[in-house]
Amino acid sequence: LLFIPILLILMSPSFFDIHSHIHVPQYDEDREKVIERLKETNTAIITVGTDFESSQSAVALAETHENIYACIGVHPVDDPERIFELEKFESLMASNRVVSIGECGLDYFRLEGDAIAEKKRQKALFEQQIHFAVKHKKLLMIHCRSAYEDATDMLESFSREYGDKLLGNAHFYAGSMDIAKRLLQINFSMSFTGVITFTHDYDEVIQMLPLDMIMSETDAPYVSPVPYRGKRNEPSYVQEVVKKIAQIRGEDFDMVKKQLVDNALKRFAIRP
Repeated sequence: LLFIPILLILMSPSFFDIHSHIHVPQYDEDREKVIERLKETNTAIITVGTDFESSQSAVALAETHENIYACIGVHPVDDPERIFELEKFESLMASNRVVSIGECGLDYFRLEGDAIAEKKRQKALFEQQIHFAVKHKKLLMIHCRSAYEDATDMLESFSREYGDKLLGNAHFYAGSMDIAKRLLQINFSMSFTGVITFTHDYDEVIQMLPLDMIMSETDAPYVSPVPYRGKRNEPSYVQEVVKKIAQIRGEDFDMVKKQLVDNALKRFAIRP
């Protein structure tokens, strides 16, 4: 019995990057080396699909590495012709490595004018994935850009319908303090990337949030943190994000590191 706690400690990750894209072509030449660095730093990750094919690739990668999990879904704007093919995504749910649905949400960043039809398309696509996540008891991985008001309105509406069955995380959070407080009210967490290592724009939100509602991510291969800016990002760099969160909050690094891992394990219902 004395060995059980020791084994549990050894099995738990030291860091958790809850949002990366390690299955994409940018890693084709050295993916195994990148994964080896995950093992060296004891970092677990969730690799995130943006359509059916990339979701399928994410699942395939997760099924061959114990420190990698998968998120499956359809991005709002990567390909406007994409639809949420329910039967195909249902087939991916057979894998116990799928821990989240997304990245899904709303993205108005490049829209011109009212763009009524495009906003309607995105909302319908988002709604399908909200229902799918609730059905399968999975956390939603939210992508939101220049659309926080509409996305939060939708999530609040579905929260009234589904209650605590609706779970989610606002990935790469870049919204206001007011939106952050509204998301907290419906039990949505927020995750932060390497951007926080070179801007102070999100310091107040990070300071305001309860620590158990924060998660760390890289969004690799994008937005590398200091000191890796200008280079391709990779999930092992998530420790720089964790260090910065601890610094912004004025809290002990080891305590913050452990809490952020615990948050990921709990919110994604992962047993390492």
